[in-house]
Amino acid sequence: MSTQRFPLPDVGEGLTEAEIVEWRVAVGDTVAVNQVIVEIESAKSLVELPSPWAGTVTALLAEEGTTVDVGTAIIEISTGAEASGGSDEPTGDGSGEAAADASGEGSGSVLVGYGTGDGAGSGRRRRRRVSDAQPVETTPLSVEPVETTSPSVEPVETTSRVSTSSTSGGGVSTGSTSGGGVSTGSTSGGGVPTSSTSGPAIEKPMASVPASAGARVLAKPPVRKLAKDLGVDLASVHPTGPGGIVTREDVVAHAEGAAPKALATYPDDDQPWLASGTVSQDGRQTRVPVKSVRKRTAEAMVASAFTAPHVTVFQTIDVTKTMKLVATLKEDRDFADVRVTPLLVAAKAMLLAVNRHPQINASWDEAAQEIVYKHYVNLGIAAATPRGLVVPNIKDAHTLDLLGLAKAIATLTSTARAGRTSPADMSGGSITITNVGIFGTDTGTPILNPGEAGILAFGAIRKQPWVHKGKVKPRWVTQLALSVDHRLVDGELAARYLADVAKVLEDPARGLVWG
Repeated sequence: MSTQRFPLPDVGEGLTEAEIVEWRVAVGDTVAVNQVIVEIESAKSLVELPSPWAGTVTALLAEEGTTVDVGTAIIEISTGAEASGGSDEPTGDGSGEAAADASGEGSGSVLVGYGTGDGAGSGRRRRRRVSDAQPVETTPLSVEPVETTSPSVEPVETTSRVSTSSTSGGGVSTGSTSGGGVSTGSTSGGGVPTSSTSGPAIEKPMASVPASAGARVLAKPPVRKLAKDLGVDLASVHPTGPGGIVTREDVVAHAEGAAPKALATYPDDDQPWLASGTVSQDGRQTRVPVKSVRKRTAEAMVASAFTAPHVTVFQTIDVTKTMKLVATLKEDRDFADVRVTPLLVAAKAMLLAVNRHPQINASWDEAAQEIVYKHYVNLGIAAATPRGLVVPNIKDAHTLDLLGLAKAIATLTSTARAGRTSPADMSGGSITITNVGIFGTDTGTPILNPGEAGILAFGAIRKQPWVHKGKVKPRWVTQLALSVDHRLVDGELAARYLADVAKVLEDPARGLVWG
């Protein structure tokens, strides 16, 4: 039998890690080559990974919601003829079974259902004959380790002495010993036998022993499924069932207690940004792990802000003619199937200005100590999505006419909001535009995307009194803000570039001359 482990691949340029969003297969499933097995989030996009082999899934090595480094094995697939079969008897060499603690020696402290040993412990429950003198009850339990990296843990503490021992099978035995102690060990058949030896009998089972890190959680399969559906970690649930079993009521109560709660200062509408957080005991705070889109955005912005010295120049302009052009294009049958906005004209103005000032379309190579001038324009479009800010870019945008640019913007933004932007669309940008005006903001000081020398913030368009042909008239007015990397772009170049963008927006007909 051949077993293959699939390492997390680099699905983007320079990817170092990704989050496991959703497994599409489970242990025991049969998979085919190129069948989608997992959905990951990386480089601000969701990516579906196919299986490189056909076979049977034997192990999922990373849980949903965890971040995994590139090159780390995430799934194990058996590709041999014996993938679907095998013996329940141990092989004797411990292959494929859980190891003992990091020292490689038995600690004497074992998980419930496992015996002590002199060497590496076996994670497989061994089938042994049970003595006829042992009473066995057949209440089915599902006993799985919470953590598989180190199965050796300290025994559970109770008010009386607790000892662990190995009998046979995979069940749990509780009973009184001399001195009022409690003995736990494995039996056969997965039952929970109770027996009395010398000493006082125990009238109540251990019903409120919380699961500790690395300990085994006792729960029936339906309860485990409920916990998975509710997103509850069984190891954090306080058990109240007989013998420390987690009940359905325990899971529901834990889920209700851990649900994010809106404070009085928040509106009562949906708050998806709290969904993955943990509420404090007093309900006054919610802590949300920094990961995925937010983590990568933060890393990129910090790197940019503290690597490239930013300079921002501003200009307020009359865009009345642009608004008239937008209204005209909306009635044009060629543009009937695309959304025409002032942002489209601003994007085209940027491309025309780059053609007149190609020095701004460059990047700084710190390692090689070189300036890289690009003979193409990959225009980045900053998009606010439910998953956070993403900046995909339109490849070779300088080759597109106005209609082609409108279609490309529509495709890029809709894909980004759906969280399906490919890693290729996220990389290789050369200059970016961000529409802060859509939120009613007049202007801002945008931070450069790493590897780019310029980013334009397009502000809200408002009707304001404006001096036009010597008279004060109501005109459509907006503000532009251009941030540049001052290592590459001097103040004069930044001002000239912004002025040319403004000229096209003030009079779009100028684009016919510059184009």
